[in-house]
Amino acid sequence: MNSDFSQRWADFQAQTQQQLDKLLPAADAAPSRLHQAMRYACLDGGKRLRAILVYACGQLFEAENDVLHVPACAVECMHAYSLIHDDMPAMDDDELRRGRPTVHIKFDEGTALLTGDALQAFAIELLSNHPALSALKSPTQLQLISILSKASGSQGMAGGQGIDLDSIGKQLSLAELEVMHEKKTGALICASALMGAICSENVSEQELANLNCFADHLGLLFQITDDILDETSTAQTLGKTVGKDKADDKPTYITVLGLEASRKQAQRHHQKALTYLEKINKDIDFLMQLNDFVLDRSF
Repeated sequence: MNSDFSQRWADFQAQTQQQLDKLLPAADAAPSRLHQAMRYACLDGGKRLRAILVYACGQLFEAENDVLHVPACAVECMHAYSLIHDDMPAMDDDELRRGRPTVHIKFDEGTALLTGDALQAFAIELLSNHPALSALKSPTQLQLISILSKASGSQGMAGGQGIDLDSIGKQLSLAELEVMHEKKTGALICASALMGAICSENVSEQELANLNCFADHLGLLFQITDDILDETSTAQTLGKTVGKDKADDKPTYITVLGLEASRKQAQRHHQKALTYLEKINKDIDFLMQLNDFVLDRSF
């Protein structure tokens, strides 16, 4: 990756961290333990891929940065909620996330459950009430809420997680596996790209359709590389427990296709993502490099 890409990625990460720090409830505000857990979950770094997609896709169509801060933070709060609940004993029962104890280990299970609930609600609250969004046309704010809600519910992330739970001990076909991950991982990635873009008045329906297809393949690419890293990397490198899905008898790209075929499938989705991205007649250089980065990531 060139230095311009790396610098812009770092700038987007820094903006997300700064805005989340400002928007989240203060740690000493009552109920302080819950607010401390919310901040712990959201301000612990991470790749910020979803927020970065909001910024990058919004800027692609010349959306105002002050407006983009809001959906970028909302999608990160929604993502953090999903990780908290995913890590809990009733789900994946993980003790490590981003190199630190998971929320239910750092605090307790009850607090972790409430923290996820509160972050989900806070994400919608941001999109509903933040004054920066008053600059948008009235239907757009409702669209932002609708996109994020649908991507997080039974037709999106929660639905994908439900399929995941139902698939323990079963052998899925590639098509079934990809349906699961289009919901579980891809839905929020698609939502991030679309939320950024619709903050601009200069985006067409065809551009949104191409952007959605790009993000759909990017989401599947991300999941495949995640499964590959889970097979080939270490907990020290990834900052989370490795081999957990395999140990729990959950279907992954590795169990369905094998390692080498999974790498080829990653290449296929990388190319498909690029094909749709190239249909957008804008400066897509950053998104092209982001697509490369997700394919080649080593963390």
